Amino acid sequence: MSPSLTEESQTSKKYDFGTRGAHNIAKGGEHPHLIPSFDDPLAERKWVLEHAAGAFRVFARMGYCEGEAGHISVRDPVDPQTFFINPLGVHFAMIMPSDLVHVGADGSILPDGNQAPINAAGYSIHSALLKARPDINAACHTHSIHGRSFSTFGRPLEMLNQDACIFYNNQAVYTNFGGVAIEGEEGLEIAEAAKGTRNVILQNHGLLTMGKTVDEAAYMFTLMENSCHAQLMADAAAASGIEKKYISDDVAAYSAFVTNDSETMYGSFQPEFNYQVRLDKSEFLAT
Repeated sequence: MSPSLTEESQTSKKYDFGTRGAHNIAKGGEHPHLIPSFDDPLAERKWVLEHAAGAFRVFARMGYCEGEAGHISVRDPVDPQTFFINPLGVHFAMIMPSDLVHVGADGSILPDGNQAPINAAGYSIHSALLKARPDINAACHTHSIHGRSFSTFGRPLEMLNQDACIFYNNQAVYTNFGGVAIEGEEGLEIAEAAKGTRNVILQNHGLLTMGKTVDEAAYMFTLMENSCHAQLMADAAAASGIEKKYISDDVAAYSAFVTNDSETMYGSFQPEFNYQVRLDKSEFLAT
């Protein structure tokens, strides 16, 4: 049985679990990238949309684009029953905050966002997720190559390395693939499969990650994609007779406990976000 994640827990090496947060990986001062707080919902919306645009551009740089597939959604801080999502047919590398489409609770395109069509499958998946999960504010899904490849096995990632441990007890597999998710029922089934986790492998489809911030969801996506790549390479080596060594439950639980909280995952995305700001000369920070 997997150990429970409590402050009293210890690993087999007597390492204390302690408390969660970005302080676990910062020594000599406060972590440089903490989630900001806002008194003004409009100011928060501006920040959220800028970070969503940055996430799209990071995904483009990492090669996650596949035609018109793929979407990132963010809950609107002004009206949390609504969300913003990318328009159909715009390359991730070109996304500006003003390009994002504001979608109402009834699926209508609201007038204060981009007046453009959106991906029908994106609406099906993201509307169901955000309605079912008040604990999340963003979700990412693309047809990235390694996630897409690993999804064909219909199984979770194994605890083979330190980074994979971030997904310990924090991943699910949706196995009832019904084709392109343009039907509302498919989105509802995916949301049901995602209960209790923020990361889902969609069998025969790809990856889906969620977060308290779009930065968390985006970082978890990049990490899950890389972890799928590592898993595929490890499986290929194992097929030739090389034995895989697995991380024990207690060590995997400890590694997850001290690193996969929302604050730390937000901070983990900031190097990529800030690099993108530099590359694009702050273009997408202007709303």
